[in-house]
Amino acid sequence: MTDAPSTEVALIEQEAGAPAKAAPLRGDVFTFGDAESVLDRRELSAYFEVWHNGRWYEPPLPMGKLAQVFNATPYHRSAVALRVNLLVSQMVASRWLGADDFERFALDFVQMGNGYLENVPNLSGRIAAAKHSPAVHTRAGVAADTYWFVNGALGQEHQFAPGRVFHLMQPDVAQEIYGLPEWLSALQSALLSENATLFRRRYYLNGNHAGFILYINDPLADQEMVDTITDKIRQSKGAGNFKNMLIYSPGGKKDGVQILPIGNITAHDEFTAVKNISRDDMLAAHRMPPPLIGIIPQNSGGFGKVSEAIDTFYLTEIVPIIRRMLRMNDWFGVALLSFRDWTCADGRLIRQDGTIVPAGGASSARRS
Repeated sequence: MTDAPSTEVALIEQEAGAPAKAAPLRGDVFTFGDAESVLDRRELSAYFEVWHNGRWYEPPLPMGKLAQVFNATPYHRSAVALRVNLLVSQMVASRWLGADDFERFALDFVQMGNGYLENVPNLSGRIAAAKHSPAVHTRAGVAADTYWFVNGALGQEHQFAPGRVFHLMQPDVAQEIYGLPEWLSALQSALLSENATLFRRRYYLNGNHAGFILYINDPLADQEMVDTITDKIRQSKGAGNFKNMLIYSPGGKKDGVQILPIGNITAHDEFTAVKNISRDDMLAAHRMPPPLIGIIPQNSGGFGKVSEAIDTFYLTEIVPIIRRMLRMNDWFGVALLSFRDWTCADGRLIRQDGTIVPAGGASSARRS
């Protein structure tokens, strides 16, 4: 390949009548889309690290974003709410911990992976009450056994007294400062389900599903006829817009009038498949039996007895959460929290430590 001619040679050729060479094409570079949120990235594990500003550690994922995901899909919220409702229904309030503070603490633990209770002392220095501190605003301090309340929107920064905050976390293998929720593996599915619903709503709102082009090339179509058709189409808007229209063109050609659709109601996005697959992912991450959150079975056999499903769910999912939460009794030094026995459909009792008592109150019990 030879080198391109110099500027002087090119000018000589142009003066001699030689055809001027076309200027080289200029490339253009552009990008699609906007900046992506951390929660929309597939490489979530790359963000499971914490950094500090000298006073407190920042969580591995934005707590405000995790709070927003709580209402992303009905399946996720229902699964979280069921766990919290079962815990609240069996919780026994004490003089130190009320039902309201416990419910907020339980919701934070299940949804955010972190739950915080502040030890409010009395005049003698003993515990007077255990008050909930929102996980979305609570941060672990750099100094040992210290915590901060941080609300950046309002500019609030408050350091708790050392040793005054009980922190219960769902452990993660990547770090140890904060916990991460167990359902995090289904985060992308929850966002996909939300995006699919929002896309379909916008698809309906912008009217693209009803768009078409009325193409007329019949030579008998004069301007008066075109004006009449235009008025009829305009009158079809609003309530009762699904109306029929007759076009009479004697002697017209076969394809003189054509309707060319612009949008398609299916949109080829497999909306139903996306919703079903994302739902199954969320149920798998929550280990949630479908009948407990109102999912209608698609087969004739159904899902079996709901009573058996909820008894098994309580034993395998709620009891481990209860045993984690009971750690606060040792931390506070008082019987702060306890839970009632769960009565199964067959009469058995499930105690807060997982012990199963046979129906009839037999003295023999076995560990699950």
